[in-house]
Amino acid sequence: MSFKKILIAVDGSAIAARALDVAADLASDLRAHAALVHAVDPDLFGRGVDIAPPEFEMTAQQEGRALLADARATFSCEVSVQQFIVQGSPGAEIVKTANEWGADLIAIGSHGRSGIGRAFVGSVAEFVMRHAPCPVLVVRAKT
Repeated sequence: MSFKKILIAVDGSAIAARALDVAADLASDLRAHAALVHAVDPDLFGRGVDIAPPEFEMTAQQEGRALLADARATFSCEVSVQQFIVQGSPGAEIVKTANEWGADLIAIGSHGRSGIGRAFVGSVAEFVMRHAPCPVLVVRAKT
């Protein structure tokens, strides 16, 4: 199987940055196209913040654009990079974007939580692995 289109989930975390580095190197080595996807979760609007939901959504979109611009700088100039900011549940939106863009591979970071930690926190990477239309490269934190 050849990977010509690699979708990379970006959320601003250190583990997502590690997945980005791995996927950017892979895209360069394979001369593949890359796309960055950042999901803005509307369920978080207003939860634990002191600003109204419309302002929070606008701020989240602005932060997402800045995050993707920084992530784009990771790639060599030979790699074609697209960007997607989507709104919805991160796992579902990553899978949906992979389907719509025609990704051959999804790269995503995972903290590697298990048991109770995963039950309370949830796992976007696990959701993506279970529902993805293509192989998923899960990058864990360095140990």
